[in-house]
Amino acid sequence: MSRVAIYLNFQGHAEEAFNFYKSIFGTEFSMPIMRMKDLPPDPNGPKLSDEDLNCVMHVALPIIGGTELMGTDMLESMGHKLVIGNNTTISLQLDSKEEANQLYNALSEGGTDKAPMRDEFWGYWGCCLDKFGIRWMFNVITNKN
Repeated sequence: MSRVAIYLNFQGHAEEAFNFYKSIFGTEFSMPIMRMKDLPPDPNGPKLSDEDLNCVMHVALPIIGGTELMGTDMLESMGHKLVIGNNTTISLQLDSKEEANQLYNALSEGGTDKAPMRDEFWGYWGCCLDKFGIRWMFNVITNKN
């Protein structure tokens, strides 16, 4: 079933922030925190420091009304810079690639900062900043371990 989540980016403070939110909402993480070191190895990817490897790749916390907060740490070593505008994303968890493609194509038209839809190790993913400056993420989870 499709659903919407709010995706938050941090510059090294995702775990601290999510532990704070967990204490406020009194809920538990949807799954264990995934760290950068948990990613499948990429021989073409950059070598990450021990500090970067311990950063949060993905965390999810249910809050209220079926809404889930999700988050990650942006890595300065990979050229990521946190600024107002890229710290919050509306994340659409979709049921099919066709639905994801349709929404991505419509929302990215006239927009910028596009990551085209593509297969990733967890599923089908893409992201864009629409013409009004709102960031959208599209996910079709295919790897349901």
